[in-house]
Amino acid sequence: MLKENKETIFDFSKLRGRIKEKLGNEANFAKKICISAASLSSKFNNRNDFSASEISRAADRDVLDISLEELGEYFFKKKLE
Repeated sequence: MLKENKETIFDFSKLRGRIKEKLGNEANFAKKICISAASLSSKFNNRNDFSASEISRAADRDVLDISLEELGEYFFKKKLE
């Protein structure tokens, strides 16, 4: 019998902390990466994924200043069950 394939749920707590530290709030972050606050909310609630271009804009030195080596910690950390 095959196991049911569950979707991967990501933990964005570190990303949310970095946003607060660097930009003050999530609304400012959404503006910086050119998406709506509603779209950002759906990504944080694992309903939609961040696109490669959104991740690239977020990592930029003038936004969150995240190195390529650190991206996984912010965008691809799996939530523990």
